[in-house]
Amino acid sequence: MPQVSAAPACLSEFAWDRLGRISLLALLLAACTGCTTGSRATSDTFRLLLNRNIEATPEQVAANRFPQAQIRSKDISAVMVLGYVDAGKQAWFAGSHAVFYLDSRGLVTGTSGLGRTFETQILPPSPFDHLTTLTAEATVNRKFDWSTRYEMGVNVTGTLKRVRTERVEVLGRQMDLILFEESLLGDSIRATNLYWADPATGFIWKSKQYLAPGYAVELVQLKPYVPSAR
Repeated sequence: MPQVSAAPACLSEFAWDRLGRISLLALLLAACTGCTTGSRATSDTFRLLLNRNIEATPEQVAANRFPQAQIRSKDISAVMVLGYVDAGKQAWFAGSHAVFYLDSRGLVTGTSGLGRTFETQILPPSPFDHLTTLTAEATVNRKFDWSTRYEMGVNVTGTLKRVRTERVEVLGRQMDLILFEESLLGDSIRATNLYWADPATGFIWKSKQYLAPGYAVELVQLKPYVPSAR
C-alpha cells in the first residue's frame, strides 16, 4: 500500500527543514489574508479547529500541498500541517494553538501549547522499529517529561502486543491495518495506547496515544510526510 509523498522528490530532509520553516510563515500569512486559492485552502485547514465533530474532506486535503494529519484531544480538534523536520523530528502545527511532535513511524513524541508541555521518549531497543515482524508481546521502556506537572524523567513500562487486522477508512480509502495495543504502567499512569499500522511498512496511520495521565491524543494521518530518497 503506497504512502502519500507530500514533499517534492527533489527535496532532501534538510531542504524540507529550511523550506518548511520559511513556508510555514508564508502559509500563516496567507491564511490571514485569504487572497488566493492556495491561501483559502490553508485558511480552511486552520478553521478545522475546536469543533469536535469536524472531519476533513479529501478535497480540503488535496487542496493543501503540505503534509496533513487530523488530531483530537480533550482540548483541541484540528487538521495539522507539517511545519518543519529537524533531525528526523517532525513539528506539526495546529494553527496557532499548539505544536505536536511526531517521528517517522507515526509516534507522537510530545506537545507544547494550550498551557501544556509533554514529552516522551522510547529507550532502545524499540519494538516499533520492527512492527511488521512483531508476533509476541514486547516491552517498551519509556521516559516521560511532564513539565507543566513538575514531573520529569518519569519511567513507564509499556507492554506492546499485536491484536488483529482491522479495516480502517481514511479520507474514503479503505485500508487493512494491524491493530496493536500498548498497556502503559507507571507510578503516575495506567492507560492503553492503540496503533493501527501498515502491515507492509509498520507506519502508523491511526492511533490513540497518551502523552500524560488523562491526556490522550487521537491521530489520523491524512497526507503523511515521506522523506525523499537521498
